[in-house]
Amino acid sequence: MTTFDKREQGFEAKFAHDEELMFKAAARSNKLLGLWAAGQLGFSGDAAAAYATALVTDNLANQTMDETLAKVSSDLAAKGITREQVGQKLQECLHQALAQLEAASRQAGN
Repeated sequence: MTTFDKREQGFEAKFAHDEELMFKAAARSNKLLGLWAAGQLGFSGDAAAAYATALVTDNLANQTMDETLAKVSSDLAAKGITREQVGQKLQECLHQALAQLEAASRQAGN
């Protein structure tokens, strides 16, 4: 195997790892956003969990982040929460999800 082949395999492995990380982060951030939105809507317990799970599964069915943002925004519009506020919360959830995944990865490596 040449050095070029080894480098190519390394890049392919990094790409696959990064894609898996972003997939997990998106799913986790949608769940966090769903739990926050459910709380804003007055849901608790099973109803809150069901709302959050629906966001995750809808996103897995090829829904984009923009579509997720639009859905949550429309659900919260009656509560006076703007699309910008939901977008900001989604960004916070994504950062939190990445931090959680990185922490879990470090613990697994120990």
